[in-house]
Amino acid sequence: MTAGKAFPIAVKAVVIDLDGTLLHTAPDLAEAASRMAAELGLPPIGLDEIKTYIGNGVSRLVKRVLTRDMDAEPDAELFARALPVYEKHYAEGVSRESRPFPGVVEGLQALKQAGYRVACITNKAEKFTLPLLKDTGLFDFFELILSGDTLPKKKPDPLPLLHACERFGISPGQLLLIGDSLNDAQAARAAGCHVFCVPYGYNRGRSVEELDVDAVVPSLLEASKRIVKA
Repeated sequence: MTAGKAFPIAVKAVVIDLDGTLLHTAPDLAEAASRMAAELGLPPIGLDEIKTYIGNGVSRLVKRVLTRDMDAEPDAELFARALPVYEKHYAEGVSRESRPFPGVVEGLQALKQAGYRVACITNKAEKFTLPLLKDTGLFDFFELILSGDTLPKKKPDPLPLLHACERFGISPGQLLLIGDSLNDAQAARAAGCHVFCVPYGYNRGRSVEELDVDAVVPSLLEASKRIVKA
């Protein structure tokens, strides 16, 4: 964690990660993985293991479920069969159990009332992102939503953050990213943005205290108190 940062930080826009930051989506992701594993005759997989696999999009999640490894590549034919099975099950229950984390709605309300530009940037595919935000009542808080397949590259690449800066007409130093993982920290540092992380999300089972971030905040509401309108 970066030391010596003076608070509050002056920014004009706040972009927020989805899985593990805005919404507790792991139960629905895990349920889809369990159903996929059963349909393919694979060993069962639990929620705690699934949490460590979240953050790099559905394709990588499926590969991790197939290999039970963070970086291994499964058999290509198996993956080609598995991905549509997973997507089918996830689409059927994308928001069945997913809910905002404590402080999320209050934090979004505070950000909007203070006049910040607010965006959601996720590695989740748009076909899952939009229904999920609408079903959980968060969609209308965001004037910009960038999914994992909106642009040619996704986090940890800085492109989505730089795209948001361009869209909002601001410099990277006027943008804050709030996330929950190494992906978010790396994307923000590469883009030159400020970054906070929440400790309750899905950082591959590792503590966010280890990450290069400006602050670890317990909630979005608390994050809104660490910034001021530039």
